[in-house]
Amino acid sequence: MKRFNRPEPDTAGAPLIVQVVRQYAPGRGGLEDVVANLSRLLLRRGFRVRVVTLDSLFRSRDQKLAEHEVIDGVEVVRIPWKGSTRYPLAPAVFRHIGDADLVHVHGIDFFFDALALTRPLHGKPLVATTHGGFFHTPKFAAIKHIWFRTVTRLSALAYRSLLCCSRSDLALFSRIAPRRAVLVENGVDTEKFAGLSSAMAQRRIVTIGRFSVNKRLDRLFDAMQALNGVSPEWKLDVVGSPSDLSEEDLRREIAGRGLAGQVALHIGVDNAQVRRLIAEASLFASASEYEGFGLVAVEAMSAGLVPVLHPNDAYRVLGAQHPGVCLADFSRPEECAARIEQTFQALRANPAATRADMMSGAAVHAWESVADRYIDVYRAALGDRLPPPLRSLPA
Repeated sequence: MKRFNRPEPDTAGAPLIVQVVRQYAPGRGGLEDVVANLSRLLLRRGFRVRVVTLDSLFRSRDQKLAEHEVIDGVEVVRIPWKGSTRYPLAPAVFRHIGDADLVHVHGIDFFFDALALTRPLHGKPLVATTHGGFFHTPKFAAIKHIWFRTVTRLSALAYRSLLCCSRSDLALFSRIAPRRAVLVENGVDTEKFAGLSSAMAQRRIVTIGRFSVNKRLDRLFDAMQALNGVSPEWKLDVVGSPSDLSEEDLRREIAGRGLAGQVALHIGVDNAQVRRLIAEASLFASASEYEGFGLVAVEAMSAGLVPVLHPNDAYRVLGAQHPGVCLADFSRPEECAARIEQTFQALRANPAATRADMMSGAAVHAWESVADRYIDVYRAALGDRLPPPLRSLPA
């Protein structure tokens, strides 16, 4: 195997954590952000980190990415794959874990099952983060439940810990691995958009995420159509990248509702452009039917945006933790529009205090403390092979 940028002498003896994830930078999304932030903080605590991922993005499968790269100090190895994006087959993963002290699998997919099945051969300690499993949509629900109760249950036996990134994941995975399932909610980069929302209340909403069916952007557009009856000043910025839905699909949905003047699409924009959009907005919205945790909603809170969220399991938990978060049923557009207008009016009555509440609420999800939870799990898995000073190295 080709190697590059060998560790400097001061880290040469540090434990190597290999993070295995199906999609990574330059891909953008919640899963990619979690792995990138965790990797960055592990480096700061003295670990060596390698990310093993697929050699193309699902949205542009024919465009191959570099086989090896260093991104923000993290070694990234990309491997070929075949099959479905729902269960990509990539057996080359085994070539890149031989020198690992611990393998951390992100997601419940081929990597999760294959590394579990072959653990008697490779012998590496394994941990996994659930990231919602594979229940993001109701499609093939019966098959998914059978697979979960059989294949996933069997694979889970090979893992020292299953790190559940939400309370709903903990309830789900406790059914098949009660002694291994532990709650480690996703960390959030609370600095990326910190305090950027408009200081003055604006009838402007931003939503951020992949254009996936489970995000129910159609229902968000329905709510915007209903909001037109309340005030024609309402605007929506949709930030993301194509997935199950294409840009053309969304433009048809927007045009069909006569929302071309109220809804703007921003495809594949960088963080600088996202910051500019947030600076003009006061609310964040998500009509998603399923979320593993709700990472983007917390990022929005860190900016001072007030989230208006469909009450899926993850968002109900977030709403219970943070009373300022608005839960609104996006399957009922008229009622949802009324809730959005009420939230705006409450914000306008006291914008400074509301923004401060949102930002302080987001702070409890910051990555620094979450990274310590991960290291505790690594310590339990590695035992004496993880030296105590690693956790407390200065940033």
